[in-house]
Amino acid sequence: MSADLTAAIADHGFLHLSGAQMAALLGDAVASLPEFVASWDRLETDNHMRDGGRYRQRRIANFAAEPGIAGHTRGEHLPHFQATVHNSLNGGVDRWFAPIEDAIGTNAALLAMLDLGRGLADSLAGAQRWFVEAHQFRIQAAPGAPGYPTPEGVHQDGVDLVIIAMLRRTNLAGGETLVQSLDGRLVAKFTLLDALDSAILDDRRVRHGVSPIEPVDATQPSARDVLVLTWKRR
Repeated sequence: MSADLTAAIADHGFLHLSGAQMAALLGDAVASLPEFVASWDRLETDNHMRDGGRYRQRRIANFAAEPGIAGHTRGEHLPHFQATVHNSLNGGVDRWFAPIEDAIGTNAALLAMLDLGRGLADSLAGAQRWFVEAHQFRIQAAPGAPGYPTPEGVHQDGVDLVIIAMLRRTNLAGGETLVQSLDGRLVAKFTLLDALDSAILDDRRVRHGVSPIEPVDATQPSARDVLVLTWKRR
């Protein structure tokens, strides 16, 4: 694991990587990216939005990582749970989402990103028994009906490490990532534009959010496809 990446996160609480930088870290696994990205067209509607919105589609999976054992082991399908302190809109309840497809759960690009994140998490916190969640998100927008990538606002996820990787932006404006200190001070502001542009966050030290999106061309579909990976100490 590059000491430079760990040092940057340790210094600032986050890291912003370009798509080219992330692709270099993933190596040969980027060859499987087209199959991975195509799976976003098969996500299912999130029916748990307390704001009544139907603009979000997703699938999830969970994995375990154990000290001294390489890689991640996929776990039994579970609901996603966040405390209300971390998600004031949808927290406090078990939320069941469709599972990530079996073939996508073993996709080389996903496994490489899991290994990257696990290496960073271990470097920052020491080798741990990690509970890992993978979230496929598609946020859609229409004229007069913006999409909200983080409808709960600027927040923490209640985990140790978060990777947010852009997979595809289709006909959209907005979607600016905000990183704040825990006392609300703006630390950084940037937009994930290209495939694999990524934000890596020490969730114990910073909060994050994403501004609403809207279509550029009102006659065409608009969507923001991202992968979110989280590591939490068991």
